[in-house]
Amino acid sequence: MTRGRRTLVSIGLLVVASGCGGGQPTGGTDGPLRVVATTSIVGDLVRSIGGDAVELRTLMGAGVDPHLYKPSAGNVRAMASAEFLVYSGLHLEGKMTEVLTEMGTRGVETLAVAECVPADRLLGIEGYDTLHDPHVWFDVGLWEYAAACLRDGLIRVDPEHETGYRERGDALIADFAALDAWVRERIAEVPEERRVLVTAHDAFSYFGQAYGMEVRGLLGVSTAAEAGTADVQELAGFIADRGLPAVFVETSVPPRFIEALTEAVVARGGRVTIGGSLYSDALGSPGGPAETYVGTVRANVDTIVGALSGSAE
Repeated sequence: MTRGRRTLVSIGLLVVASGCGGGQPTGGTDGPLRVVATTSIVGDLVRSIGGDAVELRTLMGAGVDPHLYKPSAGNVRAMASAEFLVYSGLHLEGKMTEVLTEMGTRGVETLAVAECVPADRLLGIEGYDTLHDPHVWFDVGLWEYAAACLRDGLIRVDPEHETGYRERGDALIADFAALDAWVRERIAEVPEERRVLVTAHDAFSYFGQAYGMEVRGLLGVSTAAEAGTADVQELAGFIADRGLPAVFVETSVPPRFIEALTEAVVARGGRVTIGGSLYSDALGSPGGPAETYVGTVRANVDTIVGALSGSAE
């Protein structure tokens, strides 16, 4: 559905979503395309490809955990009045699944960019036959699929600005290819026996598979899980036995999980430090080095390499 037809649908949908009217969509087919993105990572993708042709609202800011995020009434109204709703998918936004599905059935143009990755490139989740790990952006090569999919989606919804979407999308994909090569060069600086990444939750499996690192997460793929004493002790034993120098906290996960892990390692006679904070499910704060996806990948890799190789940038 293109912009003109979408505006007619959105007026009725917004009334339903807000209960008693709550206002009508701002603007018609003139002006920038109204886009709502769920996570900051998806929002950065929209901003990079959409440019001035889109008016973007991102629901989750820096450091917000999408696994646990619950949409407010204002979020629902924003999604209902959008011309294009873009989210990550693969159940990353776990508590938003129902409302995201509802938007799609009521005429809102939606796109789950992580679900554009070919099925045979997705990683499964142990114990769940039909679910996949949603953290695909940690393999920069896979995030190129998301960029291409969004580029094509924007062109479909707003064909008037095809040239700009195509140029910016193609340029971004080229940037991602260069970034992917850079990550491989940096990880190669870490001694092979130290290429083990221990984090708060299991968000880095795609990163490990793509760049040759063993990955262990204290929590599961979703932060909605809790780590028991046995989980902490098992991972602490692994760290102590391997003599790993560092483990990592995450900006969107409370540090208490990793702090308990380091204490358990010390209790076993081992030595390990917290090597730094990684950005996992959200970008960094505006104005900082990790405010964009590219900046986030670079910041993470610099932190990992510095802590595991003993060098610092």
